[in-house]
Amino acid sequence: MKKVFVVGVVGIPACYGGFETLVENLVEKSASDVTYTVFCSEHDYDVQLSEHKGAKLLYLPFKANGMQSILYDTYALIKSLFYRPDVVLILGVSGCVFLPIFKLFSRSKVIVNIDGLEWRRAKWGRFARAFLKLSEKLAVAFSDTVISDNQAIYDHVLSCYKRHSEVIAYGGDHAMVRAVSGFHDSYALALCRIEPENNVELILKAFADLDIPLKFIGNWHNSEFGRRLKIEYSNVANIELIEPVYDPEELFAYRDQCRFYVHGHSAGGTNPSLVEMMFFAKPIFAFNCNFNRYSTDGKAMYFDSPDSLKTIILSWEKTGDAAAEEIGRAMNDIAVQRYTWAKVTQAYQKLYQ
Repeated sequence: MKKVFVVGVVGIPACYGGFETLVENLVEKSASDVTYTVFCSEHDYDVQLSEHKGAKLLYLPFKANGMQSILYDTYALIKSLFYRPDVVLILGVSGCVFLPIFKLFSRSKVIVNIDGLEWRRAKWGRFARAFLKLSEKLAVAFSDTVISDNQAIYDHVLSCYKRHSEVIAYGGDHAMVRAVSGFHDSYALALCRIEPENNVELILKAFADLDIPLKFIGNWHNSEFGRRLKIEYSNVANIELIEPVYDPEELFAYRDQCRFYVHGHSAGGTNPSLVEMMFFAKPIFAFNCNFNRYSTDGKAMYFDSPDSLKTIILSWEKTGDAAAEEIGRAMNDIAVQRYTWAKVTQAYQKLYQ
């Protein structure tokens, strides 16, 4: 039996984001010789289960995000010393400043998924960026195995730290709660956390000058940035700003019925929302960065400004349904080849051995 302890997530059942969905699927598809223990934040669970899908759950008295994530991850690593698991799987680098000390007292194999170069995100101040960059450096230096979720992250680790890492992305097939209809409505769809590096304002500016309907799903009320955009664009006739959608069936319907998908992320490696959408075989317009180009194998359509987004949409519209089907088919082929949870789980389990 391989005992794997998971550090760095809010917890399971999944209720937050990409890492939580990853752990949910690792646990659900676990091999018979692998057991999981997952650290969870007691702040996010009114009902605290002792186990979930065969994984043992241990609750910690800190929040898993923000500044408390450092304490949260560090405390999880300290508790792991006493349990002596075979593998400690760390998702994100917040607590990796403790890794040099942890390695002095533990024989556990340490695997770190360094996430998407978190220190580059615009939301962090100068001190936070410096801390996260230091944490990343220590994560790479003191882990036994580094996981990059995108080839661009691999290139960064190799260039900056002269170390090879394992490229394992995320699965997206959990989004397919039923068969796609094969039909579409007239609207474009965008879906993300409302943060500057997701180029939300760029997308809204472009569609404000188009006649094409846009449904944009996001957490508009969680920041001053989001609230300002909500006020500014709520009265634009062809733009509908929708609050976060968590119900899988409802989210499936939005994706299934959209005409095409606009993906503005410019940071974060392989974005779960992108690989989930690729399974729907719809044309994808993605922000032009190496993360997105690697994820879509260079076969999507790419923009870097409101004008370029408008130009490629209008140009694409003239090419007809055949071009749309070709791009959508390419997205689906890549997703099936790379982004199923069965393949992701198998890759992680191989690293435990």
